[in-house]
Amino acid sequence: QVQLVESGGGLVQAGGSLRLSCAASGNLYGRWAMAWFRQAPGKERELVARIRWGAGDTTYADSVKDRFTLSVDDNESVMYLQMNSLKPEDTAVYYCAVASLVQSGPDGFAFWGQGTQVTVSS
Repeated sequence: QVQLVESGGGLVQAGGSLRLSCAASGNLYGRWAMAWFRQAPGKERELVARIRWGAGDTTYADSVKDRFTLSVDDNESVMYLQMNSLKPEDTAVYYCAVASLVQSGPDGFAFWGQGTQVTVSS
């Protein structure tokens, strides 16, 4: 089993920054991608950023490109999301997720964290 624990959410003014962290532990065998999703009230879950393991390439939603940066620590056990120039429309619960070759799940990601709230005031 895989455990994911997010942290770093909070309340920030528009134009400010936050850094989210996602600590991964457990059996990460078969991991092929990690990602950040978000879900705002009344809206569908949205893929924010994703990194493919091995290839190391990252992709971003158009709405966050050039403002958000996904990174991983040297031990490949903590994933970060640096969020700059935050906007009120970035307000959502942010989730980290792991995609596995040996288990399926929602949106192709087998394991999910509990989520962390990000609120951006105008």
